[in-house]
Formats: sequence, C-alpha cells, structure tokens
Amino acid sequence: MRQYKHHHGYLWVGPKSRFDEEALRRPPHPEPPPVGSRPEVVARYREVAAEFPTCDLPPLETRNWLRKPRAQVRGTWADPAEAAVWLGERLAEYAPRFLSGAQRDVRWLSGVAASAEARLGWGGDVSLGYYLERPAFLSLALVSCFPDDESQPLPCPGP
Repeated sequence: MRQYKHHHGYLWVGPKSRFDEEALRRPPHPEPPPVGSRPEVVARYREVAAEFPTCDLPPLETRNWLRKPRAQVRGTWADPAEAAVWLGERLAEYAPRFLSGAQRDVRWLSGVAASAEARLGWGGDVSLGYYLERPAFLSLALVSCFPDDESQPLPCPGP
C-alpha cells in the first residue's frame, strides 16, 4: 500500500533556560570521541547519545523531530490546510502569553498559519518559536514526511 506525504505536528513549551540546553537539542556525532579523549568529553558524548533520542526538547534542526519518539507527535495530517489549522489553534491558545504585543494580533497570527500552509503544500517544514512570560519558550513545528521516498535520511514516525 502506497503512503503519501503527510505532516506531523510537534509542540514544546517550557523554561527558556531548558530550551537553551543546545547539546541536548542536536543529535550526537556519528563517531564517538577517539580513544584517549578527556573523560568529560566522553561523558558528555554518552549523555547526548543517550538523551537526544528521548529528550522532549525541540531539536535544532526541524527534520530531527523525526528522530524523536512517536509519542511526541501531537497530530498527523495529510492535508496541509488541516495541519495549518492545528498550528493556528496553538498560536491562538498561546498568544495571550506572547511577550511581543504585535505577535498577539489576530491578522498576524492568521498570516503565520497561511504561510505555514503554503510551505507545507510544497513539502517544506515549519518551525516557529516564541518567548512567553515567566521567561518561557514555545516551540511549534510541522514536519513534512514522505514515507515512500527512500532518499529521505530519517524514517517517518508513522501516519
């Protein structure tokens, strides 16, 4: 059975200080540190190798969401318009907490959702981030997935 392009939605909200833990937001290097490396380098590599695949933090590169557990997918849509509706609903839900007043404007929010729909329509990904009060951070992502495309380097977490 042929599977067609679809889109996975991801959401993370949490303390800005946690979001800033960049080492846990990037996959480990494919090669471990060479023999004789400093113990702290080896320990850090092991920590990242163990934590990145299961850590709920948003990855630095949007496509790396596909490396995360399926449980982190907040929704899957075949239609870019449906995925954009989900995104628009999340934006409206968090807009009262946005630090920037301009980003709370309904016209601006609908423009962001429309832009996301267009980008998904041609197979692109969407990654958005907003500072919230307290200081917190909101990360939203929509990742286009092509299960039948063997040239894709990351596996699809499923429809």
